[in-house]
Amino acid sequence: MPKGILVVLEQYNGELRKVSLELLSEGRRLADAAGLTLTGVLLGQEIKNLAAVAASQGADRVIVVEDAALKDYTTGAYTSVLNRIIRQEDPEVVFMGNTGMGRDLAPRLAQRLGVGSASDCVAVTVDSTYKLRFRRPIYAGKAYAEVATEARPILATIRPNSFSITPPNPDRQAEVVEATATIDANDLQAIVKEVVRQASSRPELTDANIIVSGGRAMKNAENFRLLEELADTIGAAIGASRAAVDSGYREYKYQVGQTGKTVAPTLYIACGISGAIQHLAGMGSSKFIVAINKDPEANIFTVADYGIVGDLYEIVPLLTEEFKKQLA
Repeated sequence: MPKGILVVLEQYNGELRKVSLELLSEGRRLADAAGLTLTGVLLGQEIKNLAAVAASQGADRVIVVEDAALKDYTTGAYTSVLNRIIRQEDPEVVFMGNTGMGRDLAPRLAQRLGVGSASDCVAVTVDSTYKLRFRRPIYAGKAYAEVATEARPILATIRPNSFSITPPNPDRQAEVVEATATIDANDLQAIVKEVVRQASSRPELTDANIIVSGGRAMKNAENFRLLEELADTIGAAIGASRAAVDSGYREYKYQVGQTGKTVAPTLYIACGISGAIQHLAGMGSSKFIVAINKDPEANIFTVADYGIVGDLYEIVPLLTEEFKKQLA
């Protein structure tokens, strides 16, 4: 019999990523509704202490695999280890974040396991027969499809910020299983020699609760300083449209959209962004959208909760000053 729900946990700089906390919280809800157990899987080096964090968020069991070869993510090693664990655990469903790592792993694991996968899901439900159903956006976010599969286990990547994080219970305990990694040379066709991290006080784009994004109307890279000052005032991440990135105003890692990063923050402030379909596909799931554009007919206003028609070079500094007063 399947043993329950398995969540592949992501860790960064010794902490569980926000999307992993979301998946544990939702996994706990689904496990309770379907009468299943919730198991988290941690891969890396010197990460055993994170098992307590997973337990506090609802995990019944935490499988920890520590190995020097797993310190940094590599496709071959992680796929090999997770393939073995999933076969041993025989879960009903495997959840991963729809992050760079999850999008890389899910199709490879699906191929090895001979099952399908549901990608970029934003909701999960349990029907009257205890069958899991997944909701995912299609047609650049214009519609939603409900996905179900007969093959087991179900592999699903979940869009970050789709689920709320339940308050942790530090007294909650979980069974910790220490597993060994069986990695051969064929699994290490790519080896990470060095990871260079750029220091920043701003939150990572896909984890941020607030994002300030700029479009082609920013005109040049220097003008993004207006948005940076606003972002730093309210603790936001910086994003950019494809047009801004293609024009060289911002690096690709800041691109939000169908060909960039998918985000779903609580607040998304779009400055000088027209609202092309590919951009809306990447940020349309934001809880609240504020659009600033001097064109009253701009498509961004069709999805905005609040719209400001005017010159962003006048409005953004005013917003920044007002936020500084309110937060002082």
